[in-house]
Amino acid sequence: MKMKTFTGMIATVLATGALLAGCGATDNTASGNETSSTAGGENKQPTYTFRLAESHPADYPTTLGDKRFAELVNQKTNGRIKIEVFPSSQLGEEKAVIEQVQLGAIEFTRVSTGPLAEFNKAFGVFSLPYIFESEEHEWNFLNGPDAQKLLDGLSSSKFMGLAYYDSGARSFYTREPVKSIEDLKGMKIRVIQNKVNIDLMNALGASATPMPYGDVFNALQTGVIDGAENNWPSYYTSKHYEQAKNIIVDSHQRVPEVLMVSQVTWDKLSDEDKKAIKEAAAESVAYQREQWKKFEKEAEDTVRAAGVTVTEVSDLMPWQEAVKPMIEKYRPDYKEVLDAIENAKNK
Repeated sequence: MKMKTFTGMIATVLATGALLAGCGATDNTASGNETSSTAGGENKQPTYTFRLAESHPADYPTTLGDKRFAELVNQKTNGRIKIEVFPSSQLGEEKAVIEQVQLGAIEFTRVSTGPLAEFNKAFGVFSLPYIFESEEHEWNFLNGPDAQKLLDGLSSSKFMGLAYYDSGARSFYTREPVKSIEDLKGMKIRVIQNKVNIDLMNALGASATPMPYGDVFNALQTGVIDGAENNWPSYYTSKHYEQAKNIIVDSHQRVPEVLMVSQVTWDKLSDEDKKAIKEAAAESVAYQREQWKKFEKEAEDTVRAAGVTVTEVSDLMPWQEAVKPMIEKYRPDYKEVLDAIENAKNK
């Protein structure tokens, strides 16, 4: 009887010890899974598993940039920080994801500055038409201090901006041929739900028709809209070129992407981990831009081969003149940034 009692006491002590050890080993926080471990009385740095939400497919240039960023973070932290990329809107559409990142429910995301402007007004400047003359002009600005200031300003909206990714230039594609600005007049053109984009359509004489991106193919097919606007890769991957077989390359907008992290998550990280993440983001940009250029050419070549009619705008002056009143309307909101963009032409 005594032996049974003694054995039972030992079992109880061992079970209690194991339970206490288990409770001290893992802390599942709201900002990803965080694990802290101790060995030999010394505290080790925590390990994390975070999620990065991406709306584009797994092989799209922005997703490839996300994956490169995740790899670099993992390398720089010796495997302590793992970032899992979820493409194809698995974690939700862009606006819903931005809201979740704001709350800290999702840790990282890559989003267009278009919808981001609804959460941080400063990013609305990128929706203004014809403010960049070329890709070189755009990246002269994005690589400069004023663009970095915009990223830093995201903290007021509970985000930390990490880097800009490329998304090329946007142009109009339509069911019926458009050879000049006059041909756009009266056409129903799908736009992002964004006041600047609606004003742009009005300035060009078109009728702005806001709708979710996923509805555009059917709307083109049924004639609910006459056209839409986007970059070459999106025109191709969405198969919009099958219904809108005419594109006029006016490059009216160059709307960059932003890689960002929730401020809730950011505030929980050590200075060492913050440094590693910032470095990884900056280093991933060159790779993402390289993938963008490659895919952009493939997309353009494919739609041309499919018989799409491509019209190059040789004289942008009429288009630029048409939107001047609109630019002036928004200048008070973005004067400092617009001046910096203008100055970036000469760098």
